[in-house]
Amino acid sequence: MERAVILLSGGLDSATTLYIARDKGYDCRCLIFDYNQRHKREIESAKKIARLSGFAYKEMKISMSWGTSALLDRHAGMPQGRATAEMKKGIPSTYVPARNTIFISLAAGMAEAIGARRIFIGANALDYSGYPDCRSIYFRTFNKLLKVGTAAGVRGKSIRIETPLLKMTKGQIIRTGLSMGVPYEYTWSCYKGGKMPCMQCDSCLLRKKGFREAGVEDPLLERK
Repeated sequence: MERAVILLSGGLDSATTLYIARDKGYDCRCLIFDYNQRHKREIESAKKIARLSGFAYKEMKISMSWGTSALLDRHAGMPQGRATAEMKKGIPSTYVPARNTIFISLAAGMAEAIGARRIFIGANALDYSGYPDCRSIYFRTFNKLLKVGTAAGVRGKSIRIETPLLKMTKGQIIRTGLSMGVPYEYTWSCYKGGKMPCMQCDSCLLRKKGFREAGVEDPLLERK
């Protein structure tokens, strides 16, 4: 069985991506990052989802404490109540500098070490908050780098980034996940953490939009 590294944040996109990889027959290894984000709620969700999926996970702690993002600085203001169209205009304060580049680089190191040739990430370029490292051109370019910058790539066995959700709406993502039994009641999307989603940050609003489009209630809110 071919191995794959799954970047698992605890949100609905990464959870769906994990189950897609499992459905494709990959032997998954989940990589969860503690990067000094403003809350740990999503980390606990990621661990729970990994355990429920039946795959092993590795939690990696790294310091990204330069404080230039609302996701790192607990005292920074958070965009709230924005329309979806507005989210795509410019780069929001929740952007973490080079986060996906750092995460994918570490995932590539893990993949090469364990003999995996795929890295799955739940990036989405349709219903998202305008991050530059969630676009098709970014992943195409990174795949070229992996071909020339790893021993696996030089030997003709390059590691490849897979982005199965990239061109899907949130509604399509949720319908796909429901068909595979993704436990959305244990996922966490809210940027603020806490016991209840704030329902005002970009991530909460996109999640709400997705469940509305899918025609189902959000089980996280039902469970609460």
